[in-house]
Amino acid sequence: MSPRRNRPRGGADKQAADPRDEREPVGNRYGLERTESWQGEEWNVRMIGGGSAAKHYRCPGCDQEIPPGVPHLVAWPQYGGGVEDRRHWHKACWNARDRRSARLQRSRNAPRY
Repeated sequence: MSPRRNRPRGGADKQAADPRDEREPVGNRYGLERTESWQGEEWNVRMIGGGSAAKHYRCPGCDQEIPPGVPHLVAWPQYGGGVEDRRHWHKACWNARDRRSARLQRSRNAPRY
């Protein structure tokens, strides 16, 4: 018995479309930067995959920890921003940054410094 043929037979007109033609946009892949506008500034945004996330970070949107191995994104001002201005965000927190308040929710007995 011969093995099953996985490729379609026929000429170019019978072949299926190349799946590489339906690639996702370049800005959505991990590791590539895109530019977004927020609060009147241009921000560089880079997606970080779970395999590349090796440290603990604090998300400025929700003030929760981003543990190692969790995909997230890094954002920093495009002009005048250096390495010290980079902030690691959960993707959902970055998408909701306009709807979130700057106030932190504290427990009843927490000190108000």
